Amino acid sequence: MTTLSSSAPNDTASDVRPVRVTGPRVARLLAETAGADAVRRAASAAEFWREAERSGTPLVEEIDGDPRHRAVTFLWRGHRATRQVLFSGNRVTDRDRLADSLLERVPGTDVWHLGLRLRADHRGSYRLAADISLREPPADPDALQQRLRSLAAHAAADPLNLRRIATRWQSADSSVFALPDAPAQPWSGRRGTVAAGRVERHRVTAAAPVGDRDAWVYLPPETGRRDGTPLPVAVVCDGDMWFGRLGLADTLDAMIADGALPPLAVVAPDAVDRTARRRDLGAREPFVAFLADVLLPWAAGRWPITTDPRRTVVAGQSLGGLTALYAGYLRPDRFGNVLAQSPSLWWRPGLPSPPGPKPPVHGDPWLVARFKAEPPRPLTVHLDVGLHEGTMVDHARVLYDTLRAGGHRVTFDAFNGGHDYACWHGALADGLARLLAG
Repeated sequence: MTTLSSSAPNDTASDVRPVRVTGPRVARLLAETAGADAVRRAASAAEFWREAERSGTPLVEEIDGDPRHRAVTFLWRGHRATRQVLFSGNRVTDRDRLADSLLERVPGTDVWHLGLRLRADHRGSYRLAADISLREPPADPDALQQRLRSLAAHAAADPLNLRRIATRWQSADSSVFALPDAPAQPWSGRRGTVAAGRVERHRVTAAAPVGDRDAWVYLPPETGRRDGTPLPVAVVCDGDMWFGRLGLADTLDAMIADGALPPLAVVAPDAVDRTARRRDLGAREPFVAFLADVLLPWAAGRWPITTDPRRTVVAGQSLGGLTALYAGYLRPDRFGNVLAQSPSLWWRPGLPSPPGPKPPVHGDPWLVARFKAEPPRPLTVHLDVGLHEGTMVDHARVLYDTLRAGGHRVTFDAFNGGHDYACWHGALADGLARLLAG
């Protein structure tokens, strides 16, 4: 990752834009099958699939004369009924131009392919969907876009890629790929040789509008510190994802075992559903009050958890990232450390719910203006954003500049990826270590 310490972070996004290419292995298959008879085409395709099954997908190949990038080829094994195949890549696919992300077929074979030139530090998630309907794809671009939108709703993980990650609000997992220079994620996954902490799920009583809420609690293998001091604590939004589906406990166990984190507690309230998440997350004072005045005291009354804001982190992603920032802004007496990943700084009071398309931001984002207008808080802030997140990158950089100019302790990391748990997982681990390891 790029740790930016200047007041004007450098633009590292100029060469991350995906460019459609034909990878070397597919180019060889195209050459082998051009003009060949059916038997020879079938044999070449069968050998191609044997290689793909051995190596796994997507295919990642070097590009002559361009060591900074790789040709990344996504594959689908079709059959007679396959009419088209859609690639749905997190912030790589343009949702307004889905036809640009259709795979091509090697003529006369069952091989469908899409090659992209991506920078060699890219990490991301994706899904695939095959159209096997009886109707031919429409020729009209608008009608095709509508059909592909419907098809995208049925996208699922790549059957040849064993690396999977859960998705928000959907039952189908996504597949994950990481190119050779992508930041390491050494603490992801269960490491069987380390002591395991425990994860509990509790019901926390709260008044409206938040209401009673399930919360996940992670406690380290040795809950009581040997020196008698209370545990540092992280409050993490979207507990149903991090502990219900993404295995954050395994990451915390490994980090504590390696000494990358001190033993800590994590308290993570559920998002519940789309409606509750949109109501609660963002710059919502009732939810910040719930975190500061209900959730933290509830946890501290049950386990040896600190009440020192200097050893307390509030963290979140997307709208949760904005929530974390607003919690630090409103309640630095409880939250002295903020970890905001891909914060939704486009949000402002008065937006309709659900928000639909992200509204344009004219001038400074709303929360940036709030920080700019007031004296600095006693906060340490770490920001993460993906280089494929469009205007969110600019918003995060403006916030970084504002916080730094105002005298806050702030760091900024830009990763080559999208709005993606595949990236956030490793960045969350790194951010917690940055804020708490000292």
